[in-house]
Amino acid sequence: MELLANNLFDIQLLMESGGMVLWIILFASVLMWTLIAERYFFVYLVYPKQLDNTIQQWQQRADKRSWYAQQIRIGFIANEASALKQYLLFIKTLTIALPMLGLLGTVDGMIQTFDVLSIFGTGNARGMAGGISIALITTMAGLLTALSGLYFSTQLEQKVARSINNLTDVLQRG
Repeated sequence: MELLANNLFDIQLLMESGGMVLWIILFASVLMWTLIAERYFFVYLVYPKQLDNTIQQWQQRADKRSWYAQQIRIGFIANEASALKQYLLFIKTLTIALPMLGLLGTVDGMIQTFDVLSIFGTGNARGMAGGISIALITTMAGLLTALSGLYFSTQLEQKVARSINNLTDVLQRG
């Protein structure tokens, strides 16, 4: 219990020393990870059942060669692709925005450092350290969350592309 309390205190200190921008980075990264988790849940647990249903509907059709049947096939593929690609663009946008938020924190921290310099000169090392701390912590947070999100979003995009190609092949043969 004491270990948990110490860790929570450390996290609280980190968030306080990172400034307002760090809270925005935290919110954006929690949102990004929630969407990534939702997509993994959908792609690996929900979509296979949906795919089986779509394939079954296609295989129950007697006519698979006419223009009308091919339009239905294209509609099936488009519906599945739309369901698979949901939120991927938003996740990718967050992975691009997070380093920019880190840069915003860097600028904010440097402005605070320069404010201390303009008032106290170079004699107030503690005041300058606070601004530099904000700059470094927010930069690290933005980059770290963006890099981890980039890996998983790229992996999801590749899985989605393979799934769409597989569906196209299966419905072509059907």
